[in-house]
Amino acid sequence: MKQIVIYIHGKGGTPTEAQHYRALFPDSTVKGLDYISQTPWEAKEEFPQLFDSMTASFGSVILIANSLGAYLALHSLAAKPIAKAFLISPVVDMEALIKGMMQQEGISEDTLRSRREIHTAAGETLSWDYLTYVRENPINWHIRTSILCGSKDFLAPPVTAEAFAAKTGATLTVMEDGEHWFHTAGQMDFIDNWIKREMTADSMK
Repeated sequence: MKQIVIYIHGKGGTPTEAQHYRALFPDSTVKGLDYISQTPWEAKEEFPQLFDSMTASFGSVILIANSLGAYLALHSLAAKPIAKAFLISPVVDMEALIKGMMQQEGISEDTLRSRREIHTAAGETLSWDYLTYVRENPINWHIRTSILCGSKDFLAPPVTAEAFAAKTGATLTVMEDGEHWFHTAGQMDFIDNWIKREMTADSMK
C-alpha cells in the first residue's frame, strides 16, 4: 500500500521543510502542504482540497504538522482518513494563547470587541472575529496522534498539550529545556528519534 507523508509548516515556515522527514520514511512519498491560509476558517476551505489532491493515489496518509500549521490542521482535517498524526509544538488552545497576548498588551475584551483588530507592539494582530471563531468552533479530533513539545515552550506550553492529549487520547512527549521552535541539530535529532520511537510503539500494538 502506497503511503504519503504530508508535512504542514508553521507560521513563517515553508513546504520545503518536509525534506527533513524523507530519511525517516524512505519507502513513502513525503510532501509539504503549500498553503496560504492564515485563519482556521480559511484552512477549512483550502486544506481539505489540497489534502484530497495530494492523497488521491495513496492508500495511507501520515500527517506531520508544526505549531500554527498543526492548529489549522486540527480544525480542517479531522474528518480525513489519516492513519497517524505527529504534532510538533502544536497550538491546541488558541483562546488561551490570544487571551495571554491580550493580557500582555493590557487589552481588555471590551476594547478588542469595540476596535475589532489591534496591532500589538510585538507585531501580531489581535482580532475579535478570530477570538469569537475559536470559542464557537472547538477542536474535535479523534485521529491517532503523538505530540511533541518543549518544557520551555511559552507560546504553546506543555500544560495545554497535556490537557489536549488527555482529551483526545494522544501520547505526549516533552523535551526537557526544549522551546517552541525545534531547529538546532540536537532538537531535530530529538524529533527524529521521537518519530522512530512512536512508529515502533504503534507497530507493536
